[in-house]
Order: sequence, then structure tokens, then C-alpha cells
Amino acid sequence: MSKIIAFILSIALFLSCAMTDTTEIVSIPNPIGTGPDRTFLALGDSYTIGESVVEKDRWSMYLIDLLKSDFTITKHDIIARTGWTTEELTQAIADSKNTNQYDMVSLLIGVNNQYRRQSIEKYRIEFRELLQISARFAHGDYKKVFVLSIPDYGVTPFAVSRDTKKIAKEIDDFNAVAKDECRKVGVPFLDITTVTREHTDASYIASDQLHFSGKMHELWAIKARDTAKIILRQ
Repeated sequence: MSKIIAFILSIALFLSCAMTDTTEIVSIPNPIGTGPDRTFLALGDSYTIGESVVEKDRWSMYLIDLLKSDFTITKHDIIARTGWTTEELTQAIADSKNTNQYDMVSLLIGVNNQYRRQSIEKYRIEFRELLQISARFAHGDYKKVFVLSIPDYGVTPFAVSRDTKKIAKEIDDFNAVAKDECRKVGVPFLDITTVTREHTDASYIASDQLHFSGKMHELWAIKARDTAKIILRQ
């Protein structure tokens, strides 16, 4: 019985928000910046919405702050929710009926495909479609899109009783697919998986013991800064 309860709880942590009926675009107020006005859309799952961190500690908010000496991000929208797979993100984007265009679009998705044991082949097809969708949001230009790799939750306390080597291998396999699809269309693929594996002390872990803290999100933003500057200068 205890094993069943533990399994249910673990599923709940990943899928806590996946079954809600409505999807909204979360528009975030932005810090004051200098330089030309730009807009930014972030697509993803719990790592983009910032599960278990406050709004200001999301990686995308840190990125906006890092960019403020060069650009003013006048609009930052997020379509993301804890528990989403590639298929669910695609459906949520359609449900949002968002027709806006953005100067930069980010994509970070796949951990729930891995966690739910969905196939690599399914992920490849759906990730490729999400790249196409991302480009459509970015004036049809793949050069205005960037992808962040899937973080390794195997380093968190949540995974202490799990096969962390297997988790790492599977995440690497999913990331390899994403990187390959990005290469085909010229989209920058940024490795934040290594960052999660190199910074494993408790200060980098969120209070739920599964997701990552604002301190980790800040490192992801630093990783994305130079690429974002290149995109926003176009």
C-alpha cells in the first residue's frame, strides 16, 4: 500500500496542473529597461512557469532583467504549465488562440514525455511541430527561436530512491532528439542539463524537492543571455 501511495504522490507532483480545463496566456509585467522595445514568448512546462518559485524567480524574468541594459521587453507572455508533455503544450497553444507575434520565442519541453515513458519517436514528431509553431509566433523566422535542454530532475531529493543513471540516460536521449531537430532548422539549442548536474546542493532545489529554485533559474537565464541578445538585435 505504501508503494502505491508513493507512486500516486509522485505522479501528482508532475501532473498537478495537467488536467485543468482552461488555458490562459500568462502576461508578465516587466522591469524598466533601456534600448529598443522587444517582445518575448516562453513556451514550456513546469520549468518555464516556475513551479515552486515566485514569479520574479522564473528564468525568463531573470533573463529580462539581464537584458534590460540593451532592450526593453514591453511584453512577455508565457504558455506553460506543470505536467505538460509536447502534445499537451501543442493543444494548449491552440486553445489559447494566441495570434500575437514576438521578437523572441523560447521552448523548453520534454521532461514529462520522459517521465510518462512516452516514446522518443513520438517526442521527435511533436517537438518538430512545436519548433514550427514557435517560428510562426516569431514572424516565421527560426532565427528568433531558441531551445533550452531538459533539466535533470535525477539530481533532486525526489529522485533519491529512483534509478538516477536511467533518468539521466533517458533525459540525454530526449535532449539529443531536440538538439538534432534544432540543428535541422538552425535553432540555437542551449544546454542547461549540465548546469543542473553541476549545481546539486540544496540551495538550487525548490521547496517541493523536485523542481529547481530561483538560484538555478538564474543560472539558466545567464546561459540564455548571449543567445537572446543576438536574437533581439536582428
